[in-house]
Amino acid sequence: MKYSQLTFDDPDNKNTPPHLRRDQIVAKLKESFDFENAHLRASSNEGQGILSKCLGYKAPDQAKDLGIYPYFREIEAMDGAHVTIGGHDVITVSSNNYLGLTQDPRVIEAGKSALEKFGSGCTGSRFVNGNLSIHKKLENDISSFLKRGDTIVMSTGYQANQGTISCLLGRKDIAFSDRENHASIYEGCAVAPGKTIRYRHNDMDHLESCLKKYKDVEGKLIITDSVFSMSGDIANLPGIVKLARDYKATVLVDEAHGMGVLDDTGRGVTSYYNLEKEIDIYVGTFSKSMGSIGGFVSAHPKVTEYIRHKASAFIFTAALPPASVAGVNTALNIMIQEPERIQQLRDNTTYMKKGLFDMGFQINNNPVPIIPIKIGDEALTLYFNQLLFDQGVFAGVAVSPVVPAFHAMIRTSFTSSHTRKDLDHVLHAFKTIGTDLGIIPQ
Repeated sequence: MKYSQLTFDDPDNKNTPPHLRRDQIVAKLKESFDFENAHLRASSNEGQGILSKCLGYKAPDQAKDLGIYPYFREIEAMDGAHVTIGGHDVITVSSNNYLGLTQDPRVIEAGKSALEKFGSGCTGSRFVNGNLSIHKKLENDISSFLKRGDTIVMSTGYQANQGTISCLLGRKDIAFSDRENHASIYEGCAVAPGKTIRYRHNDMDHLESCLKKYKDVEGKLIITDSVFSMSGDIANLPGIVKLARDYKATVLVDEAHGMGVLDDTGRGVTSYYNLEKEIDIYVGTFSKSMGSIGGFVSAHPKVTEYIRHKASAFIFTAALPPASVAGVNTALNIMIQEPERIQQLRDNTTYMKKGLFDMGFQINNNPVPIIPIKIGDEALTLYFNQLLFDQGVFAGVAVSPVVPAFHAMIRTSFTSSHTRKDLDHVLHAFKTIGTDLGIIPQ
């Protein structure tokens, strides 16, 4: 049975209050979709060895059978904030292309030129044969932009975090990591020989209690996202910097969702709080505001030189392809030269947050263009997301374990490419579905 074929006691929905209809929908969905047992506690088939967990994993099939599976949709074409999926034009609110640079003609032309000059790939690590002159130019330009000593360009933002943390966190060292940090940070901590303490999200009192407990440890590293990718919260960098000073800790900030978004220059949260000189290690990505792929680490030249020769994630992987490198360098220059893109992003963010808040949705009150819409129940969230798609809105979905169980959300993010017509269409879809399901008042 598909979600569109669900039947109810009151099929015309004339007498049933929206919240009761919502409860009916959830009950009907759960007859065929057991999120907890099919996803979180998937059963294993005995006698099938290590692959038994795979054979017993039923959640995707159950969601697909209902027609509410939200992942891996095939995008056939892209045009700014619009994409084509299944032959239908929809507005995407799931992209991190914050400044709309992915399809900028200047970025594309730079990529084409690099392709013609260097070919499609480097076919090796930068440690050996993959170190191109354009890699070094990009590193120099990033260092100049961020006013930092040196920069290393890596193949992905994930590897930038993983490689940096894993080679810095030694056996006698301790990392203090926010519980909502990106998975790449936790992967780096997991493979490092040092110990990791997870402090409560943005909780400076808890962080201080953790630091105080290990005050006699010489090697202490505080790690935080600058903007948290699911909640859209901004890290309390002033509080973190103060504690780092008090307890002689080093600070690593991942500016994946901060660079190009916060601060009038696009330098991120570190500049937003005027703390550039207080942050020891600045990690960033090219897959958000820069519209491409790749990552980087900026720090004191002695630190970057150590990482170059010690980070396995950097040494044992092929270098970032030429077209991506050249495109990112051009995107960086456009961002610097056209600050109006950041202002447009800010205006769009303000418009959407006000619109959603006025409807009755709980919205984080900050200038970050990540706007999570908390629904709660996982089945209902997938259903809500499919109804959005039916109305021409392509949004993201976050369920456990990405977020806590029963705290599922529609994750939306907005860009400078969205027009006012696009935004009004999205607001109308959220209002229509939200009121029909009793999630917001009529």
